[in-house]
Amino acid sequence: MSKVEVGPNEPLEKALRRFKKKIEREGILKTLKARKHYEKPSEIKRRKVRSAKSRKRF
Repeated sequence: MSKVEVGPNEPLEKALRRFKKKIEREGILKTLKARKHYEKPSEIKRRKVRSAKSRKRF
């Protein structure tokens, strides 16, 4: 569970921005979106192979 300490004179918007960046860096949103719908094991494998090919191309 990620959390951000809000300083005594810190605006809430700034703390919220730091929280969003922290969540993004940890990859929580990416994981959440991936688990939103069931993906068959063959689709997972196909997606990984496709991304590996695109990485290898460069």
